[in-house]
Amino acid sequence: MIRLIATIELAPGRRHDFLAIFRLLVPKVRAEEGCLEYVPAIDLATSIAAQGPVRDDVVTVIEAWESIERLQQHLAAPHMLEYRRAVKELVRGVQLQILEPA
Repeated sequence: MIRLIATIELAPGRRHDFLAIFRLLVPKVRAEEGCLEYVPAIDLATSIAAQGPVRDDVVTVIEAWESIERLQQHLAAPHMLEYRRAVKELVRGVQLQILEPA
């Protein structure tokens, strides 16, 4: 199993618009073979000292996949291509961190 943390930086003030589109994608991805987890999340303000500042224009996606091969298939899936076109004007940048158990 691998895990992936996707940090999606959005145009200022467009998180609500992005999430409306993203939520339509989630069931399609969760139905993919090899998808174990696919959860969008936003920063939560807390009083925990080690926490960084809240990022109002960021969505983090927490994913788990059976294998790199399944992740690669996901990235090339038709619904992912459609999603990227739909959010093109909303997304400023994406960073992926792919992890394996230690």
